[in-house]
Amino acid sequence: MIWLKIAILIFVLLEIGNIGILYFLPDSKLANAMGYFKAWEKSKSDPDVHEMVKYLVNWVAGTKLIFILLLIVFLIQGDAQTLPVVGVAMTLSIATFFWRLFPSMKDMDQKGQIDPKGYSRTLLLMIAGMVILFAGATFLAITS
Repeated sequence: MIWLKIAILIFVLLEIGNIGILYFLPDSKLANAMGYFKAWEKSKSDPDVHEMVKYLVNWVAGTKLIFILLLIVFLIQGDAQTLPVVGVAMTLSIATFFWRLFPSMKDMDQKGQIDPKGYSRTLLLMIAGMVILFAGATFLAITS
């Protein structure tokens, strides 16, 4: 069970960084912020569009915050029956990246809309690593 708790804690810490960057430094290229997307800068030329994009960025950050706070509750209160289910849910939810987000990111990257070029591959490896981490930790929690 300890490996699953460690995986959840790592994810929580990474996402807290993402949330902070999205809320307070969205222009940066830290923690998957908006600075990677050339369209972020382009949106600033149209105040109406930029306001909508900022709203969506803050909505994502808020959604992540809800998710992270729930994970903290599971980390503190989760028992041997609940945590493996959380691990399966985390594995599946993170893996959805490959269904819609990665194809979009790869397409934008190939069209030169991402800076630096090739960042979609970096993101692919990071997300794959998280899926593997959760799948492995969940497997260990179930089998031990």
